[in-house]
Amino acid sequence: MDFSPPPRRPPNVTLLPMINVVFLLLIFFLLAAKIAPPEPFATDPPEARAAEEAAGEFTLFLGADGQLGFQEATGDAAAVLPALASARAAFCDRTDCATVPPRLSLRADRAAPAEALAALLPQFGALGFARVDLIATGS
Repeated sequence: MDFSPPPRRPPNVTLLPMINVVFLLLIFFLLAAKIAPPEPFATDPPEARAAEEAAGEFTLFLGADGQLGFQEATGDAAAVLPALASARAAFCDRTDCATVPPRLSLRADRAAPAEALAALLPQFGALGFARVDLIATGS
């Protein structure tokens, strides 16, 4: 008589479900990945700073409708920029603007038209502001 244990069958393990899961994950990651074209050259974008850190000697406001505001003066550029020019002149009388030029901070509404902002920049240069800081919110 043969009392040896019966031969064991190999377990019936199929790899098909694991292969299916791997391919589903591969398809998911291919679809979920953001495929972006390579950048043509490296750039260093500016960072948004805190409003207190970026605040200059003068703060000009630009509303969503293109209206300007500086201290008590509000309205279009013809009404506000002369007040800004006189404030800069008074500031330059007290300090030496040739060595340390005054900074202008511009608080523009996010819905402000870009054309209004682009039209203002040459006028700021004509008033003597070499640097204009655009106040932005960091995210």
